[in-house]
Amino acid sequence: MRFNLQSVLKQTVLLFSIVAPSGIWAQNALPANTKADVPVAVASLNQPVNAEVSKPHDDSFVIGANDVLAINVWKEPDVSRSVPVRSDGKISLPLAGEIQASGLTPLKLEQDIASKLQSFISEPEVTVIVQQINSQKFNILGMVSKPGSYSLTNSSTVLDAIAAAGGFRDFAKQKSIYVLRHNPNGTESRLPFNYKDVVKGKNSDQNVKLQPNDTIVIP
Repeated sequence: MRFNLQSVLKQTVLLFSIVAPSGIWAQNALPANTKADVPVAVASLNQPVNAEVSKPHDDSFVIGANDVLAINVWKEPDVSRSVPVRSDGKISLPLAGEIQASGLTPLKLEQDIASKLQSFISEPEVTVIVQQINSQKFNILGMVSKPGSYSLTNSSTVLDAIAAAGGFRDFAKQKSIYVLRHNPNGTESRLPFNYKDVVKGKNSDQNVKLQPNDTIVIP
């Protein structure tokens, strides 16, 4: 009887040593939270894009000549299109005809287009997005390779302007650059810009974001 009990115990230990490693390996290969992780990852991929990234328009922006507009009329592909604002400030759309765009915000232009289309489309839903801003410009003068007027983007800085103008010519006074800016009250401000300092990380606040009609002077 004692012999049989020992034999059973030995067989039990042997069987556990064979089965247990595969069970332990399975637990290590598949963490307990694996099933929970998968749907979370998939769900994150399915989240909608941040609405701010695809914001239809900025109500403070004023459309000008040569800007390019993307006009979408819901469920009306024959009317929806990309159009440039002509030099006279107008655009042309099927059904709506000639519409004044220059001087308006995208939101106001949406309302004007919808009003024009009401005779042909029941409750038209219009979206206007500014695809290219060509009406707002800055000037750069003096000792640069390509002085002149350039289109202004939302993120243009003094350094961007210098790069766009092809960089400095010989003998440019890189420490004495300044920006002339027209203020709403009719006065003019002179903003200093020391290129040598800015590229070294000093006085980085001098690398201001440009505004429409700013003039950068390179002595």
